[in-house]
Amino acid sequence: MEKISVIGAGAWGTALAMVARRAGRNVVLQAREIEVAASINDARENTVYLPGYKLDPAIRAVTDPLDAVSGTDVVLLVTPAQHVRAMATSLSGVIAPNIPIVICAKGIEQKTSALMSEIINKILPGAPLAVLSGPTFAAEVASDMPTAVTLACEDNDLGERLTQALATPHFRIYRSDDIIGAEIGGAVKNVLAIACGVIEGRNMGDNTRAALITRGLAEIVRLGVAKGAEARSLMGLAGIGDLTLTCTALQSRNYSLGVALGEGRALDDILGERNSVAEGIFTAASVIGLALEIGVEVPICAAVNGILNQGADIDETIAGLLNRPFTSETF
Repeated sequence: MEKISVIGAGAWGTALAMVARRAGRNVVLQAREIEVAASINDARENTVYLPGYKLDPAIRAVTDPLDAVSGTDVVLLVTPAQHVRAMATSLSGVIAPNIPIVICAKGIEQKTSALMSEIINKILPGAPLAVLSGPTFAAEVASDMPTAVTLACEDNDLGERLTQALATPHFRIYRSDDIIGAEIGGAVKNVLAIACGVIEGRNMGDNTRAALITRGLAEIVRLGVAKGAEARSLMGLAGIGDLTLTCTALQSRNYSLGVALGEGRALDDILGERNSVAEGIFTAASVIGLALEIGVEVPICAAVNGILNQGADIDETIAGLLNRPFTSETF
């Protein structure tokens, strides 16, 4: 596993390219925008999505995904979740069937409510698959601050080889065989982070946020188990670890968006100021679709979806959650 192709040069893709290079790999980073690729190649910096962090000169940027995967040993798929299907389609028939695909996007597809692994399995059948997830802010990974992640892979040998290819002393990889658990944890936490941000924007206090994180975790576990995940997987880095990080820090794009909403700002105005994707906006409706499909109740996620996509009033939505019938504390 000497050549690593990173598809998607947003902040997270760029940080992962830096990790792979620190691990001693040959790295090609695919950027959609010509100006991003030029910035990486000429200034050794992604001035659009991850400014202020110098890249190793050995990291090469290209714009064509087909160039990026030529002769590769591993593909890290870091495109936004809603673009994974299109990217996988463009790679179909080009990438060799034995090349591992590591899904690094966190989300559930709109309209289909498909997980990213389900999309890859359909479009690139037979491709060895893994999911990389966990509590990670791109800027801190780029700074080489100690970080721990989950690598979920059903093939233990492949998981070990991927770990050896990507791990560094400051980028610790813990292996799992629960792909669905890693995906559900990474996707749903973005929706819950928006909810926690709204609570912060409304100045409702730390007690409220703690309660929301805990009951949000219950929703993640219920949804994950119904989809086929193991509950214990969601008690790890890709579950409660990622949830805790994303729901407590303004570095989180989803949490900060929720804060702005809670302060009374309009969603369109918030999005107009950003060049990065808050996946929770898209995933909110997808979570509800999946929950309805498999018969799981997710009231907090439903509340966020109502605010984002159905014009629901924030205060009325919060009151509705607080007036739900009392019940036992179960997952």
